[in-house]
Amino acid sequence: MNNKVAIYEQIIIKQAEIKDAERIVILGEQLGYSLTIEQVKQRLEKIQNNDAHIIYVASLVNDYIVGWAHTYICDLLIMPTQAILLGLVVDKDYRHQGIGRYLMQQIEAWAALVGCEEVMLRSNIKRKEAHLFYEKIGYTNIKQSLAFQKKVI
Repeated sequence: MNNKVAIYEQIIIKQAEIKDAERIVILGEQLGYSLTIEQVKQRLEKIQNNDAHIIYVASLVNDYIVGWAHTYICDLLIMPTQAILLGLVVDKDYRHQGIGRYLMQQIEAWAALVGCEEVMLRSNIKRKEAHLFYEKIGYTNIKQSLAFQKKVI
C-alpha cells in the first residue's frame, strides 16, 4: 500500500510536449499501435495548436513519462457537448498504482472547465481489464457497437 501512495505522490500531470514523443510512442506500442517518433511529433505539433484537444502525460519527478491521455471536445447536433477520450495508457510496469485514475481526473476536470457535460470513451472489446478500470472510476457501459473505416486518401 505504501508503494502505491509513494508512486502516486510522485506523479506529475502536465500537458504533453514534443520532447515526450519517444515515450508516447513506446506507450502507444503497449496498446498495439505502431507509430514513429516523427509521426507523433508531427501530430503533437498539430494538436497543440487546436484548443479542442488536450494531451496530458503522467511523469515521475525525473520527467520519465509513465502514461498519457488524449481527449477532444466534440460538439454534437443530437447530444450535449462531450469530451471524447481518444486514448489512455499507463506503462505496464506502473499499472494498478492510481496513475490512470489520476489522468482521468485531470481529463474530467478539463472537460468540465471547457463546458463539456460528460466524458465519453470507447474501449476495444478485448480490453477487459480496461473495462473494469473504467467501471471502477464511475463510467457506465451504455452500448456496444461496431466500428467501420474507409480510406479516403
